[in-house]
Amino acid sequence: MENGVINAALLGLGTVGTGVYKVMKRQEPQMQHKLNAVLKIKKILVRNLEKAAKKIDDPSVLTNDWQSIIQDDSIDIVIEVMGGLEPAGTYIMEALRAGKNVVTANKDLIAVRGGELLDEAAKAHVDLLFEASVAGGIPIIRPLKQCLSANDIGEVMGIVNGTTNYILSSMTAEGMSFAQALAEATRLGYAEADPTADIEGYDAGRKVAIMASIAFNSRVAFSDVYTEGITRITANDIRYAAEMGWVIKLLGVAKNTEEGIEARVHPMLIPKDHPLATVAGSYNAVFVHGDAVDDVMFYGRGAGEMPTASAIMGDVFETARNISAGAKGSTHCGCYKNLPIKKIDDIISRYFVRMEVEDKPGVLATVASVLGNNSVSIAQVTQKEKMGDNAEIVVITDRVKECHLKDAILTFKDMSVIRSVPALIRVYG
Repeated sequence: MENGVINAALLGLGTVGTGVYKVMKRQEPQMQHKLNAVLKIKKILVRNLEKAAKKIDDPSVLTNDWQSIIQDDSIDIVIEVMGGLEPAGTYIMEALRAGKNVVTANKDLIAVRGGELLDEAAKAHVDLLFEASVAGGIPIIRPLKQCLSANDIGEVMGIVNGTTNYILSSMTAEGMSFAQALAEATRLGYAEADPTADIEGYDAGRKVAIMASIAFNSRVAFSDVYTEGITRITANDIRYAAEMGWVIKLLGVAKNTEEGIEARVHPMLIPKDHPLATVAGSYNAVFVHGDAVDDVMFYGRGAGEMPTASAIMGDVFETARNISAGAKGSTHCGCYKNLPIKKIDDIISRYFVRMEVEDKPGVLATVASVLGNNSVSIAQVTQKEKMGDNAEIVVITDRVKECHLKDAILTFKDMSVIRSVPALIRVYG
């Protein structure tokens, strides 16, 4: 910092990068009061200089030369909004080693290499902050690391992907098929041209890995998170669940149990009166349970230009305050434990099972017998639509270890009276 000015470099000027630039400009008149310094964007790294020049009022800060940033000793903060593992990973590592503080929104990178990067930041005595990597504009990383740090966190769970929540909300409210709801989400810009990361649960899985690592002080990588998307959810599943008092949501769940950490993303039935059941559209919400605070919920916009920019700039402001106070390097990994990760087969849950069966006497008794032989108790069973000689039935089980239910499903597949088992969805509680 020189003469009360803290210089920053912005890596990327896409949707989020443009939002960061706008918020930075809006806040300039108040920075001296909030930070005891003034923040300036000295350089912006872009691929296409001509295209980027149309987005900002001072094109002179644009560059396509990374070395001009890394070698500039006057730049104190690097703000990375490029996304992806590379070259972002290389740029962040080089920035940390050069003694520059880093703020990033890169959930892909933090979920895979977060521990390594935080260790490098600690060695260099600089800050690495990543609030915007989870839940967009909703503050969750800082509350877990700071406000709730006096708690033993038992569970973090919620809706952390706006695209899938919009799709499931549309299917619930309008009776759309998955394909129709996805097409609508794409048309409105909620879904990317390639929506795989969202609809298969990968995006939410990365966020669960980050939250679990912080909440439980034990490293959880993306590869540790069981992920299952929403592509197999049908309008019938949603309708049947609603008739039985449930709503289907794609949830990210992280639990700290005596047997190890559960880290998973999958569709789940939750009661209609649960607060998450009313989280609609592209909104996100995260529940945290701590031994002292009990239950708290964070709710808001999970993505978008300005909400994400809000989270990024919150980190930039914190970093600027640390620089002003001579307190750089106050962040660290915090993963001082080495807890085991539970396999999905070992989790215990209730289940919604939709089956197409031969419509004749005795079939329900056969289903109950197979489930019972595999230690699966039935809490509720109902027959739904008839389809010629077949019928649909829905079973909701009591709590059971997943491997036992899977054994029962394998048995069903070898039985002629069971035509198919198209839906197996976990139930909250």
